[in-house]
Amino acid sequence: MRTPGPLPVLLLLLAGVPSARPAPPTCYSRMRALSQEITRDFQLLQGSEPSEPCVRYLPRLYLDIHNYCVLDKLRDFVASPQCWKVAQVDSLKDKARKLYTIMNSFCRRDLVFLLDDCNALEYPIPVTTVLPDHQR
Repeated sequence: MRTPGPLPVLLLLLAGVPSARPAPPTCYSRMRALSQEITRDFQLLQGSEPSEPCVRYLPRLYLDIHNYCVLDKLRDFVASPQCWKVAQVDSLKDKARKLYTIMNSFCRRDLVFLLDDCNALEYPIPVTTVLPDHQR
């Protein structure tokens, strides 16, 4: 029985074990994840006892990247004069600015707006699950 020569062994070593790395994020997945992160951080900021009273007066920030009005919402939030020099708000505004740039520049072609309803961003409809009659 012949042992494998150095070439096949070398090729196996160089090839290595196939990695199980996930696919890199797409524009859409990046926008969706960042919008969810911003919405969650804003809700946490609003829900906690604010150290600064100005937090109560920030514009509402519920983001739906499929709603055309989200671009105006992001621009208004970033430009709002409330809470200058509040670290958590500055961080949130930086994330909102980043999302606006991604949506308006890098990923513009990948974005499909399904709604043009600005009220839906002010007063989002809660998602509920309704069971069919035969399952109640």
